[in-house]
Formats: sequence, structure tokens, C-alpha cells
Amino acid sequence: MISLDLQTVAIDLADRSYTIAIRVSLFDNPLSYAQLPKAGAALIVTNTTVGPLYASRLERALSAQFAKVYTVQLPDGEAYKTWESLNLIFDALLGHGCDRKTVLFALGGGVVGDMTGFAAATYMRGVPFVQVPTTLLAQVDSSVGGKTAINHPLGKNMIGAFYQPLKVVCDLDTLKTLPARELSAGLAEVIKYGPIADMDFLTWLEAHLDAVLAREPAALAQVVRRSCEIKASVVAQDERESGLRAILNFGHTFGHAIEAGLGFGVWLHGEAVGCGMVLAAHLSQRLGLVDAFFVHRLVTLIAKAGLPTKAPVLDSADNAGRYLGLMRLDKKSEAGEIKFVLIDQPGCAVVRPAPDALVRQVIDLCCQK
Repeated sequence: MISLDLQTVAIDLADRSYTIAIRVSLFDNPLSYAQLPKAGAALIVTNTTVGPLYASRLERALSAQFAKVYTVQLPDGEAYKTWESLNLIFDALLGHGCDRKTVLFALGGGVVGDMTGFAAATYMRGVPFVQVPTTLLAQVDSSVGGKTAINHPLGKNMIGAFYQPLKVVCDLDTLKTLPARELSAGLAEVIKYGPIADMDFLTWLEAHLDAVLAREPAALAQVVRRSCEIKASVVAQDERESGLRAILNFGHTFGHAIEAGLGFGVWLHGEAVGCGMVLAAHLSQRLGLVDAFFVHRLVTLIAKAGLPTKAPVLDSADNAGRYLGLMRLDKKSEAGEIKFVLIDQPGCAVVRPAPDALVRQVIDLCCQK
């Protein structure tokens, strides 16, 4: 177990490099932002759930550096990751006369972080922003690496840009107020790092999951730090997902289909990814890449984390066909061919197609009866 001293993880991207800071009591400490560029104004983007808990504290911390600190609250939930919500950020920026040196602060989970980053990438063709993630999922995944986007009714994260933050501030204290369902959803993005990159980490999770679920600070610090280290290594090698970075989407091809098929927000993103990993593991086994023991081990951990392991039925007439149709809209698909992130061997992932007939078998096997 690591200590509760300040932990930092570097994202090495030449002139776009930045640091992830991890510790308790970080986000409302003015020193967390002391090295940021000087600017006349800051805009905090948050939502109606997180804002009442933390926005005023972040405002006070930022007032030590910024002459004016504004806040805009977005509606909470994946269903609001839309143009309409994005425009609320632009309305605030324009309404307050914010210039291109204004710094945006994403205070919230993955939806807030993605939309704030996309707004920063496009307002006046690019303004700086800082990620202040308040959910486990955002701290271990979505706040790191510069993916920003909004959803389209036909597909998740289909409209966006790669745009890196200046810094990521992961305050473990914010996880204390996280609902249990949200904590479990975040664990999906944690668990994925084991099969794709580090089986020792998966073994550690199996041994310490109870401590993580109990929100023991040292266990949370280890989870966030190791997850960020793995993602930082991948992003540094492939910032714009031209190859290696696609392995971070293990479980996401099936998961995004679940989200789109049910309607965004019915299942949390992490719930869909957790279930998606179950389907991807079974597909890996059917292709002869991993054995039944590996699949059982992964599914057991996913279930223990409180995540669904049975996929929903999206179409009573042709359920597998509905899944396949939605997955063909996945960003990794090429010329209508679905590319799956599969486990080539435990600790190593590969991106490759699979026969539709085999995918149908896996969907039929894993869907709720």
C-alpha cells in the first residue's frame, strides 16, 4: 500500500505535457493551482449535483489567483452530454466577456470533464483548462489523456476533439460523497487496466477490493495512481488513438452499444463498460485467445465490484443484430467492420475483428433471459 503523501503522475507529451496530482485535501487548496498561467478570469464548469457540494470551495481557492471566478452549473447525467448543455458553457463565457486566456475548470465527473474540455478546445479556437475530477471513473480514466466530446443520439462521444488539460487535480476526499453505484461504475475503468496491461494490478485488486469499496484512502490512492500510470504510458505513446491507445477501450465497443441501445443515462457508463468486458472476455475465449479460467476470474471480480455481468436485451426480435448495428457506429470500426479490443493473453490486449456469427453467439450467451 502506498502512503497518503502527494502522488504525481506525469503525462509526457512534449509541449503539451502535464501532471496528475493525487492526494486528499487538494482541490480547494490554492497551492494546487499556483503554477497555472496568469489570467483575469476563471470559469468553473460543474453540474447540479456536484456544484452545491464543492463549487464555492473551489471558487475561494481560485480567487487567490484569478481576479474574477465564475461558475456555470449544467444538468447532471449522461443524457445531458449534448449541444444544448455545451452551449450553456459558451453562454457563460460570452456573457462574462471571457477572453482567450480565461482558464476553465472541470469540476465533476466524466460528463462535465468531457464537455468542459470540448468547450475549451473550441472557444476562441482554444483556451486552457484544468480537470478537477470528483468521481472515481473520471480520476482513473476520462480526465486523463485529452479526449473531449459530446454524444449524438446514434453514438457515444462521436463529436469531439483531442485537447489536453494543463493539469489534473485528483482529490481523494471527493470520493467520500460519491454514491455507491457511481463508485462501482468507476471500478470498471480500474479493472480494465489489469487484463490489458498489468495482471499484477488485477491480482492486487482481487486482494484489496473490499478496502477500495470501503473507501480506505490508501487503497483509493493506489487505485488512482496505478490506473493513471498505465493510462499515461499508453497516451504518451499514442496520443490520438492511431494504434496502441485503442486498447484502453476494452469493454467499450459492447458497452457503448448498451448505452446507446438503452438510451444514454439508463445504465451508467461504467456499468456498461463492466458488462462490455464480460462480453469481450467471452469473445476472446471463443477466438481461442484466453481460457475459461481467465474469463471466470474477470467476471467474478466485475461482479464483486457491484457491476452487471448480464447484458440487456435491446431488441426482442433480433437482439444480436441490434448490437451489431450499434457497434458498427463505433469509432474503431472501418468500412463497416467492427474492431474489438480483445485479450490476446492475460495482461496484453489486441484490436481485431471477429466473425459476426461468433459475436452473435457471445451476445446470446451473455444477455439477460
